[in-house]
Amino acid sequence: MGGSHSHASDVQILADPRRRRRAHLLLAVLLVPAALAAVVGTFLLWPGPSSDRVSLGDPYGVATGVAMETGTVERTVEETCPSSKGMAEAGGKELSCQVSYVVPRGGSAAVPVEVPPETVASRPLQPGDQIRYLDLHQASSAIAAPYVFVDFVRTVPLLLLAVAYALVVCLVARWRGFRALLGLVGGFAFIGYFMLPALVDGRPPLLVALVSATVIMFAALYFAHGFSARTSTALLGTLFGLAVTVLLAVWVSDAAYLTGVGDESSYTLSTTVPELSLSGLLLCGLLIAGLGVLNDVTITQSSAVWELAELAPGSSARALFTAAMRIGRDHIASTVYTIAFAYAGAALPVLVLVSLYDRPLLDTFTTGQMAEEVAHILIGSIGLVLAIPVTTAVAVAVVKAVGSGRPGKSTRDQDAIVDVDDLHPLQDANDSHLL
Repeated sequence: MGGSHSHASDVQILADPRRRRRAHLLLAVLLVPAALAAVVGTFLLWPGPSSDRVSLGDPYGVATGVAMETGTVERTVEETCPSSKGMAEAGGKELSCQVSYVVPRGGSAAVPVEVPPETVASRPLQPGDQIRYLDLHQASSAIAAPYVFVDFVRTVPLLLLAVAYALVVCLVARWRGFRALLGLVGGFAFIGYFMLPALVDGRPPLLVALVSATVIMFAALYFAHGFSARTSTALLGTLFGLAVTVLLAVWVSDAAYLTGVGDESSYTLSTTVPELSLSGLLLCGLLIAGLGVLNDVTITQSSAVWELAELAPGSSARALFTAAMRIGRDHIASTVYTIAFAYAGAALPVLVLVSLYDRPLLDTFTTGQMAEEVAHILIGSIGLVLAIPVTTAVAVAVVKAVGSGRPGKSTRDQDAIVDVDDLHPLQDANDSHLL
């Protein structure tokens, strides 16, 4: 092949220690300040003792004489509702409903628990179901229905699902999957111990979100994928995507008048934590929501560049970028509708309700709560789409400087796997490198 001389020169360049040092120095110059800023930001924004001053108590908390009990459904029958017994004597009408006889966890006699009609319509109680119910019989003897259904007990199935998820991840991804799971736990721990208390404490939501996202990404990527030029490249792409997301979120929240006040949770927060900015909380949510997918596309794109470089070490920077972007465009096409469908699935009850309204579709989708969901989709998609070419360009520049990291193969052996010219039919063997 006429490009054999070019292959040899490329291999020599890849092994140049000066280029390797320069690439690592450049990555350090870009990433170390970001890491230091995140650490300093965490220290400055760390919530104080006042973050514990607000408490809504236990949502399942009970008054004196009322007990929250768990039990197992023994049988479910159709009979007179306990809440309507005696209504006929008062001139009313006794109603029929489903009543589940539940054996308390202590093993005493089964008690009748009236099941709400919406629960019956969705998922009727069956023998063996574990439920929570309120025991009111000690609070007052005048209560017609002393046992009130509260919720199902879902601990066992959710734990089994979590264990199955962890096993699948570890079996397929092995040690790296296990580290990723530990990183996920660490990320949620950071959110629980830093981000949420800092927001309640009145810290600037945008700064809290930026610091949290940066710390989580640094820790998760390096912990799961190790310290390498490949991981650092993906991290640079992720930080770029985060920067784009922040700029878009700040602009959209103001231009589209997104206030963050659209549901019952927002109203509860505005009354219990008045110093918390709901619009700032919305900005924080827009940023955190895109972390997972953004990390996915950047680490995948960085890995694609390294794999292509290993298969064809003599390829030019332009050919490597073109080949990697073909993968990236496929990733963009699939990820964009992945985000949209994920949000659509999560908001399906709202979408069904919206479809029943007799009003123009555009008006419906520009209302407060729906506009926030649309903003989540569009901002997250733009951030990840722009992160792909940036990550690819940086990865190509770095891999040309530090090499693919898999010594022991000759140029002839690697060219036999994938010919350099196969990466791009118009590639010129004398294309210049990015570094």
